[in-house]
Amino acid sequence: MRQASETVQRKQLESAVASYSYLRGLYFIPLGLVFVLAALANWEVGPLRHLWVFPVAVLVIAAPCLPITRYYHENYGRISPSNGQRVRGAIAIIVSLAVVLGGSMLLRSDAGWSLDLPVNATAATLAMVMLLSNAIYQTLKPHHWIIWGAVVVIGLVPVWDGADPSNVGLVIAGVGLMVTGFFDHRVLARTFGPAKGLSLRDGDAGA
Repeated sequence: MRQASETVQRKQLESAVASYSYLRGLYFIPLGLVFVLAALANWEVGPLRHLWVFPVAVLVIAAPCLPITRYYHENYGRISPSNGQRVRGAIAIIVSLAVVLGGSMLLRSDAGWSLDLPVNATAATLAMVMLLSNAIYQTLKPHHWIIWGAVVVIGLVPVWDGADPSNVGLVIAGVGLMVTGFFDHRVLARTFGPAKGLSLRDGDAGA
């Protein structure tokens, strides 16, 4: 009886962890750094004016992803995406592409079919992608509304005429990703307790 109860509790815990799998926010920190690095490379800042420096720097920034993956696997279990998660993922990709392409065409001043508005299309469209993606994955939290809602507003304020909105937008989005990653991880840790508090080290979780 006790074993059956522990099995039920384990399955419930695994399901709960899986539903929060997209809040493994530490991954967003190196991703945000790559966004900022891309803007600096476009501006040809320092050694980034050399083409080979950018991919090398990206590899250095991406290196922590391996220990981050190990950390999440050991402390919050391995995640096996369910069919529902895969469908939501495909929908999120399609919607994201549509928003980025459509937003660029309508908002960018150098696009053939644009509205020629003095806005930051890069910041606005990437922020909309983050909000829509989290909504599709059913992980939209208050801090997502605050962070990415603020970025949408910043991007749509008509003050970007004559500026360099694309690269500034990358920097804004990069900072937004890093801040989001911090709060996503915080939500995950607060929901399931401190690291090593779960007995999922040798198991897979699916939703």
